[in-house]
Amino acid sequence: MAHDQLSIDVRPEEGGATVFKLRGTLDIATAPTLRAALSQAQETKKNVVVDLTQIEFLDSTGLGALIGAHRRASERDGSLRLIVNEGPILRLLAITGLIRALPVYHSVGDALGDQARVTVSP
Repeated sequence: MAHDQLSIDVRPEEGGATVFKLRGTLDIATAPTLRAALSQAQETKKNVVVDLTQIEFLDSTGLGALIGAHRRASERDGSLRLIVNEGPILRLLAITGLIRALPVYHSVGDALGDQARVTVSP
């Protein structure tokens, strides 16, 4: 996959949540595509899970798309939950402080059940 490509696989999950499985790069070139897809899904679904475990690179524009989707979900009494592995994306969320603002989990099952939220010690 080229550095400026993003693959988005969307599937409904039990409990009414929609899961977005992302692969590739989430940056200034691809964030508008994700922003539009999340916005469209949030028109009909309250709860969205975004799986970032196969994201190779995430920049501030990608973070902005996720923050905007989180804000829209909160305004509609819904949720946006992120799935991450140990590694650079988790470190980025910790360094920026977003790990405290956005619900982060290690698996889709944990996110759907709102269990075992990832925290990072200061």
